[in-house]
Amino acid sequence: MPGNFLEQLVAEWYEFNGYFVRKNVLVGKRKEGGYECELDIVAFNPERKELHHIEPSMDTNSWKDREKRYKKKFDAGKKHIPKLFKGLKLPSKIKQIALFGHASDKTYTSVGGGEVLTLTKFLEEIFAELTDGKKSSSAIPESYQILRAYQFVCSHPTVMKNRNGASPE
Repeated sequence: MPGNFLEQLVAEWYEFNGYFVRKNVLVGKRKEGGYECELDIVAFNPERKELHHIEPSMDTNSWKDREKRYKKKFDAGKKHIPKLFKGLKLPSKIKQIALFGHASDKTYTSVGGGEVLTLTKFLEEIFAELTDGKKSSSAIPESYQILRAYQFVCSHPTVMKNRNGASPE
């Protein structure tokens, strides 16, 4: 499983939840060579009629630098995403998310025109669904290696209790 861990986690989670996922999509081919931008994750769920553009990052950049970088990515997404799923009727609204491993959403709730999502909140969502009984009752397919590992942790709650100094039951 080569590549960026956080991007892979996001792709697995969306695909597992019924989205068609495109990863590391180069958009805006330039005449002189190269591309305008790379979109990390674009996910479309035709049943829910949801279209998401997610830019995961473990950066520790300033919010000023993030604003500039994510505005460029999200503007490119708005311009090019409608062409990525040819033949499919896409919703007109694209939910754009900047997923940060190192950030707080207390001061900044948006950046570059997209919503700020912390890794903590994203993981809470994943773990909540993996422990709710629906998804925890059947094995996650082995093609989702990260989610399978998380499911294992969820099915062995004493692992975390022991780690945190609590005595096993």
